[in-house]
Amino acid sequence: MGNTDKFEMIAANYDTPERIEIARVSSEAIRGCLVDTAGKNAIDFGCGTGLVGMSLLNEFHSVLFLDTSPNMIAQIKQKIADFKLQNADTLCFDFEKEDLTELRADYIFMAQVLLHIPDVEFVLKRLFNVLNEGGHLLIVDFDKNDKVASDIVHNGFDQAELADRLAAVGYRGIQSKTFYHGRNIFMGQDASMFVLDCQK
Repeated sequence: MGNTDKFEMIAANYDTPERIEIARVSSEAIRGCLVDTAGKNAIDFGCGTGLVGMSLLNEFHSVLFLDTSPNMIAQIKQKIADFKLQNADTLCFDFEKEDLTELRADYIFMAQVLLHIPDVEFVLKRLFNVLNEGGHLLIVDFDKNDKVASDIVHNGFDQAELADRLAAVGYRGIQSKTFYHGRNIFMGQDASMFVLDCQK
């Protein structure tokens, strides 16, 4: 996944008050989209230190924390051990380089992850294949922001354009809304975030 080297370096100090707050509001947005998840399995895709997935653990039968950064995964493993969590597991894996044909999930959620992925369609297709029939992909990310200029991340996403890209892959029932506005939260710029729900 994009920018793995950067995340390797900051993993140990990633859980700042600002990131914890963004993860909290992201988790609540995702929780608002969940339906009948008690017996379901989920993947926290591009999970970082697991700030979002950890707060959603009680909503699912199990959560797999997946990231390309070994240092991020090490942080989650420590949290799983510290809290003696029984329904959490980890996987260090890069969907942009390999395919996991045996991996399946009822829900996949990704918070502030898509903006780091150079080939958006490719990864959306891979995730489509992982979802069980009727499964949900939930995306939390930044609305398109012309004030952000970067060589390493997308400057957010236009919700309608992203919906079209998802529909082209085969996702259906696509719904999205802006749910949060914050100061200096995206590359030092004021920005808004959306949550998008779609189904296989």
